[in-house]
Amino acid sequence: MTEEKTKTNPEEMSCATCPMRQKAEAKPKSFMARLWKWHTGWCPGWKAYQAAVAEQG
Repeated sequence: MTEEKTKTNPEEMSCATCPMRQKAEAKPKSFMARLWKWHTGWCPGWKAYQAAVAEQG
């Protein structure tokens, strides 16, 4: 059985519009930014988002 890989558009993923990410990017030295950085270390959705961005170019 073969699995078809579907290409994911990064703009369609929730990470692109995540309110937590937007707050962290607005104030990089805030507690929210530190929480966001910790979150991205283990979040499978963030890793998929990063892979989709890298694939897009």
